[in-house]
Amino acid sequence: MNKIGLVRVAAVTPVLRVANPEFNTDEIIKCAKEAEKNGAGIVLFPELCISAYSCGDLFFQDLLYSKSMEGLKKITEATKKLSSVVVVGFYMRLDNSLFNCAALIQNGKIRGIVPKMFLPNYKEFYEARWFASGIRVAEGLKSVRLFGYDIPFGHLIFEDEENDFKLGIEVCEDLWVPITPGSNLALNGAQIILNPSASNETVAKSDYRKNLVNLDSARNVCGYVFTSSGVHESTTDLVFGGHKIISENGINLAESPLFERENSILYGDIDYERIRFERAYSQNFEGFTAAFSRRIEYTKVPLSPIRVLDINKDTLKRRYQKNPFVPGDPATVDQRCKEIFSIQSAGLAKRMEHTRSGKAVIGISGGLDSTLALLVCAETFKLIGKDPKDMIAITMPGFGTTGKTYHNAQTIMKLLGADLREIPIRDAVTQHFNDIGHDSSLHDVTYENAQARERTQILMDIANKEGGLVVGTGDLSEVALGWSTYNGDHMSMYGVNTSVPKTLVRFVIKWVMDHKLSGPNEEKEFSLDNGLLRTTLQNIMDTPISPELLPPDAFGEIAQKTEDTVGPYILHDFFMYYTIRFGMSPRKLLYISKITFADEYSEEFIKKWLTVFYRRFFSQQFKRSCIPDGPKVGSVSLSPRGDWRMPSDADSSEWLKELEE
Repeated sequence: MNKIGLVRVAAVTPVLRVANPEFNTDEIIKCAKEAEKNGAGIVLFPELCISAYSCGDLFFQDLLYSKSMEGLKKITEATKKLSSVVVVGFYMRLDNSLFNCAALIQNGKIRGIVPKMFLPNYKEFYEARWFASGIRVAEGLKSVRLFGYDIPFGHLIFEDEENDFKLGIEVCEDLWVPITPGSNLALNGAQIILNPSASNETVAKSDYRKNLVNLDSARNVCGYVFTSSGVHESTTDLVFGGHKIISENGINLAESPLFERENSILYGDIDYERIRFERAYSQNFEGFTAAFSRRIEYTKVPLSPIRVLDINKDTLKRRYQKNPFVPGDPATVDQRCKEIFSIQSAGLAKRMEHTRSGKAVIGISGGLDSTLALLVCAETFKLIGKDPKDMIAITMPGFGTTGKTYHNAQTIMKLLGADLREIPIRDAVTQHFNDIGHDSSLHDVTYENAQARERTQILMDIANKEGGLVVGTGDLSEVALGWSTYNGDHMSMYGVNTSVPKTLVRFVIKWVMDHKLSGPNEEKEFSLDNGLLRTTLQNIMDTPISPELLPPDAFGEIAQKTEDTVGPYILHDFFMYYTIRFGMSPRKLLYISKITFADEYSEEFIKKWLTVFYRRFFSQQFKRSCIPDGPKVGSVSLSPRGDWRMPSDADSSEWLKELEE
């Protein structure tokens, strides 16, 4: 099996001539062949593209109608040699009325015809002059006779049983009404909605249209493909821009520029497996389906297997961000980091007020996580009007503490006005080794974990002594990998970083540097010296990630680097996001990972750490089953009381087996 659950769609705006079906037909066929050559399994053309949309009263002319039908037949025959499904806009006569329709064509046959349900008849649009609404006729007519055979007509859902996904079609204005045909199609199983359109351009209309498509794909949990007529339509009163949009569950995968003058094709790779996962995950979608899906009776139209992407034959056009937790747009990053920092601070403020904790107790190592947690504490104390001296910040140097991290920890604690305490743990841990009969020269897991548990004991006991609350520092990436000492740094009374992945921690700290400690909105009173604090925070971000549980090297530098042991966090956060958020299979995850990180890591390197991820993710669930409370900040969380419920004894064998195969 080389399929990976993605299908390439092509939204096309062909060059056309108004009221010239012969010319338009040839352009449509040429574009369909080009789209197929580029791997498209579904090719969508605009509304009434065979005749052109802006023919006006010429629609009533028998010559135009007969030539349009000849064009439809020619396009149909041309698909015999194509592996793609082709959807074209045309009009047809039924009894005494004309209907604006879309035909889905596959393997030389029209598989089904869907009429436009809602006709715009306001402002510059007056389609009701020429066409009848498809609502009434679709209720009673299930098929039409065309080109010598009966073709399904009306309320249709096209089903590819082999690939397990369904298509639905709505036409232009159908998208703009309060409850769209596309919504009903989605509720009845369609994972991808196709919209052949002819939408003219006015100032800012393209932005509204894009938002509408994105929102519709989000609300209906579907892929959405929209294509519109281009600049070669009649300009008597209107100009058309050929706007094309491909969205998936609220995410814009691709968008075309406006006003292109040549044949234009926009491609996008839609993940229909992801759509299935999202719908199964959301019980509200199923509940809404049960309540409303039976209002319209749909005919299921079987399709031959649609061409979907193949690992060995196709190269993805879709691009995945290396850091899916961090948006690509800097302004959006700033807004997200502000929200995260606010959520963390508000959560801690509520917990301290509820428990009537007089003080917050936090261990500071000079690393990223404890630094962010201390910044959150400082912000929280401002919110609830407490003296920063009630933040008891404790540094606990051990066998692996280096001068650099020690100095950074001391500096940030002083600058934030905390009650700074230093409690070395070497003697206590050495005594503990003697008590349990452990050779201190053996730097094994006992050597490391004894230090982590000693630090946690100190924090907990001081919290009892001072009437305080221990603030946890562990982040989401560590929770996923189980990179913590059970009942050591694994434990706290409230974990402010528990839903913040390692790759995002840096960005939140950087946001504090840029918005709290500098810039036009600098908070002058945030610390005793914002400039020095900013410099120290940058120094912390430049320091390798380490638990510092093993002795430094001969030069006094950090010897134990976390990413040497568990792998790069940029990879693990990528693995975690697509495994938890979208349920992606190992084969598919490896495939998109090697494409996304092709400029940094080899496939063997990625596969090695993906194997580590699965092994650790499964084996360390027992730690997640009893982690402390902490605020959810994003769409991925591993709290056993919220998003993630997994047995502690689940077997990873099937995941590892698929990865190996």
